[in-house]
Amino acid sequence: MGADTDLTGRTAIITGAGGGLGRSEALALARRGAAVVVNDVGAGAEAVTAEITAAGGRAVAVPGDVGDWSSGERLVDAAVASFGRLDVVVNNAGVLRDRMLFNLSEQDWDDVVRVHLKGHAAVSRAAAAHWRAESKRAGAAVYGRVINTASEAFLFGAPGQPNYSAAKAGIVALTLSTAAGLARYGVRANAICPRARTGMTADVFDGPADGPDLLDPERVATFVSYLAAPAAEDISGQVFVVYGDMVALLSPPAVERKFVAADGTFSVEELDRTLSAHFTGRDPHRTFAATDVAALDTTGATTP
Repeated sequence: MGADTDLTGRTAIITGAGGGLGRSEALALARRGAAVVVNDVGAGAEAVTAEITAAGGRAVAVPGDVGDWSSGERLVDAAVASFGRLDVVVNNAGVLRDRMLFNLSEQDWDDVVRVHLKGHAAVSRAAAAHWRAESKRAGAAVYGRVINTASEAFLFGAPGQPNYSAAKAGIVALTLSTAAGLARYGVRANAICPRARTGMTADVFDGPADGPDLLDPERVATFVSYLAAPAAEDISGQVFVVYGDMVALLSPPAVERKFVAADGTFSVEELDRTLSAHFTGRDPHRTFAATDVAALDTTGATTP
């Protein structure tokens, strides 16, 4: 194991780590030498902690709902109390309440936004406060990594997931703010849009084809291990799509065209003349949605 990819002596918090992708991430970081604070709402956190310790690693289970704002501080306090430091936060916890917009209830919206977006924010805020204080105390930058879990749904505007898509878009914006606001303290923040075959996605992807499973969550966990490591020091404020045999770095949106008022102020009539002509005959699928990202998929998996 190279020094730049070794996590020995580091401590990581991983939310939603009682199963699925979070479990794979917790086990992967532990194998690289990190001590792990394993968070989830159920008994899975204890089970994954037992797996790590049985393999010779260090871990502590901290059950709790990350949608509760105070959970962030509890997780950070547990990392420091158990292992003396905090270096990595992997925000992974999430739930699904898939509905078309016209069938979406207030509870469907609140559940998804609370766990995904508020959960990411709660843990990130507590970690940010800790790292800022540590940096001020030391008079130097600290080691900090935040890895947030977004989704291609924010790029596509998944029609049956308005709540999930909105939460994931918010997570990307939160990631950019985290990267910009904490850079001076030594913290790096990035977002991943993973695809993984887990319990939560059991109804999303069809079964694996013959041969290696390109949607094995271990593939995503490997990339998370890299982003958590010293080797990723120069990577921050980025968004990656990751699964299968590839990692794709996304670029920010581009300006398609700038419309300028002839005399400095638009009238409705001038907007009609200018914009309507531009959109007349336009492919209705040509929107802000980044549907071309779907062309990255070579897994052969299909959605129902």
